[in-house]
Amino acid sequence: MSVQEYLDKHTLSRKIEDAVNAAVRAKASDPVLFISNHMRKAVPSVITKIKARQILDSRGIPTVEVDLHTNKGMFRASVPSGPATGMYEAVELRDGDKGTYLGNSVTRAVKNINEKISEALIGMDPTLQSQIDQAMIDLDKTEKKGELGANAILAVSIAACKAGAAEKEVPLYKHIADLFGKTNLTLPVPAFTVICGGTHAGNNLAIQEIMILPTGASKFEEALQMGSETYHHLKAVITEKCGAHGCNVGEDGGFAPNISSLKEGLDLVKEAISRTGYNDRIKIAIDAAASAFCIGTKYDLNFKSPNKSGQNFMSGEDMIEMYRELCAEFPIVSIEDPFDKEDWEHIKYFSSLGLCQVVGDDLLTSNLKRIERAIHESTCNVLLLKVNQIGTITEAIEAVKLAKDAHWGVVMSHRCGETEDSFIADLSVGLATGQIKAGAPCRGERLVKYNQLLRIEEELGDQAVYAGDDWKLT
Repeated sequence: MSVQEYLDKHTLSRKIEDAVNAAVRAKASDPVLFISNHMRKAVPSVITKIKARQILDSRGIPTVEVDLHTNKGMFRASVPSGPATGMYEAVELRDGDKGTYLGNSVTRAVKNINEKISEALIGMDPTLQSQIDQAMIDLDKTEKKGELGANAILAVSIAACKAGAAEKEVPLYKHIADLFGKTNLTLPVPAFTVICGGTHAGNNLAIQEIMILPTGASKFEEALQMGSETYHHLKAVITEKCGAHGCNVGEDGGFAPNISSLKEGLDLVKEAISRTGYNDRIKIAIDAAASAFCIGTKYDLNFKSPNKSGQNFMSGEDMIEMYRELCAEFPIVSIEDPFDKEDWEHIKYFSSLGLCQVVGDDLLTSNLKRIERAIHESTCNVLLLKVNQIGTITEAIEAVKLAKDAHWGVVMSHRCGETEDSFIADLSVGLATGQIKAGAPCRGERLVKYNQLLRIEEELGDQAVYAGDDWKLT
């Protein structure tokens, strides 16, 4: 084939002429670079290659990472993991071989991506997120993604979302907002973990987390500063009252002093806030994670204290009274999972009191059917969104739409097993969740989310809107 025949076959003469004319019109200082970029943009992007591997999360436990290639570049995503998968969550596929990583390897999920998902998605347009996600769901053929693994499917879903944004030449958060069908980009109020307990720390505190929310900040940058300063003041308070050993941290980066009562922890946080001078500009949130200490229909707040466990059970009514008293004494605006995941009756009654927002995590597990039931029964009023519990970006968007249509709030959430992927920061802005829970203002896998929000705010400039006092965004 001659050069001219080759040019004619691929209509290259016309394409090159168009690129040269565009360079002339633009008065390009580097015509070769301009023409190269112009030609590249003229080619529709498709998925050309998908490569997965096993990496370690912040706990040193295996998880899935994916490199998705298009003719616009390579787009990487990695998925987080929780301590356990609930019966209503999408299935996190692990190998189960106790001789390797104590059974936690994800080589089966990696293989499913490299051999099955990759073959199904090669040639697809990365901007068509719902079609990509549906293709993987159809390939899996199970209700909870147990064949391919939700960890495999989600890693590819996130990587495709990043590739879609690149193809459209827009920021990731803007692409997500387009997928969501909304334009009100909002920087969320961060819920910084400052004290850890429950299954996330080795102290005697039953409840899982105490968090602070800088609702009185004027922008996200200030909120991050307020959170960091309070965190360091809290370190000083704990050192004074509990000793330096009390400043060891839990899995989410919050301090884990050896306290046994929730009130002790709240007193420490209140003192730290007072020392910052921010006072009523910072509110408090609690993640009780009460399923961890529910035995039958009773609650054992001493379940981590061998000498006391089983001696002082509390009823649902007792728990309500405790929460009522704490909300009166401290600036608590949010309680997550105040009761067991199947204790719908007490969660519903507590929500009806209107003392604070009531967040469903273990109750809902980001499961569309559970969310619909909770909306119908008025059980709680805020969705905690963990994308790995549902398995695709498309389904995560559906969950947020369900919640917002019911005038619920939404909290974007990390997991205790995190990676260096900052995706949920863009997801929170694009879906205008109003709140994000990504751990303490320390540890790299937590800060990567908060630092990405700083960059987004900077990029938006005068158009940046911080949720602030409107953090519920219902």
